[in-house]
Amino acid sequence: MNARWSRPSLFALTLLVVGVAAFVWLGFWQLRRADDKQRLFEAFSLAESAAPITLTQARRDETPQHYPRVSVSGRYDSGHVYLLDNQTREGRAGVIVWMLFQPDEGGPTILVDRGFLVQPDPYIKPAIPALPSEVATLTGLYAPPPGFGLRLGGDTLPGQATWPKTTIRIDRDEIARDSSRTLDTRVLLLDADPGVGFERHWTPEVMVPDKHRAYALQWFSFALAALVIFVVLHRRRELKDNKK
Repeated sequence: MNARWSRPSLFALTLLVVGVAAFVWLGFWQLRRADDKQRLFEAFSLAESAAPITLTQARRDETPQHYPRVSVSGRYDSGHVYLLDNQTREGRAGVIVWMLFQPDEGGPTILVDRGFLVQPDPYIKPAIPALPSEVATLTGLYAPPPGFGLRLGGDTLPGQATWPKTTIRIDRDEIARDSSRTLDTRVLLLDADPGVGFERHWTPEVMVPDKHRAYALQWFSFALAALVIFVVLHRRRELKDNKK
């Protein structure tokens, strides 16, 4: 018994070439995304120790991967407090406290992430540490707002009569409507401060580079699998009678 090739059809060849090319392109695309995310995490990490600049300076640079550390003076809006629900830190459930801050230097109101609070009882809102003063100078990372994936359910903020209000996503448009404010396109992630009662550890809320690399390996595996299947399907085995 030996094997020989069965001539593939034009359709089969075309399907193979298109499929393998697509899988390989997707694999390299994921690797490029991994490199982009790696640079993003490095830039984010470096920003935490950088000297702060003014909010006005930060607003001039619209580079997506620019995460400047800023110092801004202004006034908190203590009447509008939003709790981002369903958050976890090291296996502990809690909320992230968001407030509005109006910069003295003008421009739109900025959403400020004050940090994470543990919530021992899911049915009782945690006690929020009081503001030292509504007038303050804040230092933190000027970053894009957190993503929230698929939008499940409508805007629940207008239906809540008591403050602080609870939300499952930080949606700038919803909070702008609810507070009747024009909001900055970015948010302020405050520097860590052990004395204020909040936990703060910031990382970009995006897919990590290793996950992109895993997807790249998956796409390259699909390309290899397509080649193997093509070979298997177009090999024919024939029995030869060696008897004389």
